[in-house]
Amino acid sequence: MTTTDVQQVREFRMPDVGEGLTEAEILKWYVQPGDSVTDGQVVCEVETAKAAVELPIPYDGVVDRIFFTEGTTVDVGTPIIAVALGGAAAPAAVPPAQAPAADEPPPAAPTQPEAEPEPERREVLVGYGPRTAAARRRPRKPVAAPVAAAAAVPAPAVPAAAPVVPAPAAPAPAVEQGARPLAKPPVRKLAKDLGVDLRAVTPSGPGGTITREDIHAAVAVPLAAPSAPAEPVAAPAPETVAPLPVAAAAEDRRVPVKGVRRATAQAMVASAFTAPHVTEFVQVDVTRTMRLVRELKESGDLGQGVRVSPLLLVAKALLTAIRRHPEVNAAWDEPNQEIVYKGRVNLGIAAATPRGLIVPNIKDAGAKTLPELAVALQSLVETAREGRTAPADMQGGTVTITNVGVFGVDTGTPILNPGEAAILAFGQVRELPWVHKGKVVPRQITTLALSFDHRLVDGELGSRVLADTAAVLERPKRLITWG
Repeated sequence: MTTTDVQQVREFRMPDVGEGLTEAEILKWYVQPGDSVTDGQVVCEVETAKAAVELPIPYDGVVDRIFFTEGTTVDVGTPIIAVALGGAAAPAAVPPAQAPAADEPPPAAPTQPEAEPEPERREVLVGYGPRTAAARRRPRKPVAAPVAAAAAVPAPAVPAAAPVVPAPAAPAPAVEQGARPLAKPPVRKLAKDLGVDLRAVTPSGPGGTITREDIHAAVAVPLAAPSAPAEPVAAPAPETVAPLPVAAAAEDRRVPVKGVRRATAQAMVASAFTAPHVTEFVQVDVTRTMRLVRELKESGDLGQGVRVSPLLLVAKALLTAIRRHPEVNAAWDEPNQEIVYKGRVNLGIAAATPRGLIVPNIKDAGAKTLPELAVALQSLVETAREGRTAPADMQGGTVTITNVGVFGVDTGTPILNPGEAAILAFGQVRELPWVHKGKVVPRQITTLALSFDHRLVDGELGSRVLADTAAVLERPKRLITWG
């Protein structure tokens, strides 16, 4: 293989999606080896912990090789597809041992300056936009012994499920003095929950990365062979002991927890056990609001093709209450020990999708008129149902609404979206007996539930926001008098 041949093949790596994400699952390939591709053409769909997005290829040429099959989770920075530039047929794939180093792109041919790597090109996910700063990854720590030396040492027998790594002659220290242990955020969270010091854990993952198994092993070791620690370490409480695996019967079905489902689970656990939740409830006579919804549908005053729903007026009522009490639109900054009062209201709408719960938000919703809010809400819901919500649309939310009424539920105690101070649950609208003008008559009633972070929102403030929201829904003309 000549140097020119190697230069004509470019590897496209899993882009750095930002927001602390380090991996993505390949959902679907749209091209196969031998297919022609053009700059900007979507070649695959991937799912991050935020959403499913499409990846465009930054080259013109012919697909030479696809490195991973559908359903594989790939770390950011790993090559996923190779393209022979200019449509030239690529030679046989370079074996991994002989391939150029991942961080050293091949030098450009002197006679073909146009084939040089474009330094200004930034591969990004659709919906993210280019990075404003270079991505920073921690350098991988070298293994305890060189590969050549480790190959001469016979590796001990290990179970099939355990990672096979060269075994040094003597156990190396877990982490060098002053070095930060390498571990992914879920592993760090597990270590924190179990009271394990990562610096005392011997890593078994690639490049010296600490895995979940290493954490569980570190918890089990003191039980099997107790020794006097250098520093007193508090024993984990019984409820923090590593959970036992769930026994499975033949008819059970197991699905890996990943992507949006895993991100949602981690966020909800973090929110539930970080922010002190308080939930208040109120029943509201929304007969006038439902009448207004019907009139807006029939008149078409909000625009042709614009869908009008009770959720639209609930959103407008909440935005009106926030305008009257802006202190509820806040966030808790733990590192700086500050309360951040947001200047804009980015209204999140919880949406159930086949991949799990997502919460896209309407940017600067508080400044929108009712017709503008209706268009934005319709676009948000339709995009979420199609699974095409851009990750940027799920960042920066300040307050959320969850419409549990569409499932026939009266109300609930919603968990705060991380980083937000309040979330409103909107229950189903039912006809119930109600005292109206001194008589018991059938009226359309719903129940609202407002959960808020008691570090940020006192009971008085939370009660006023909920009461004002209910007051607008009871008499929609307050949208004008309070607006």
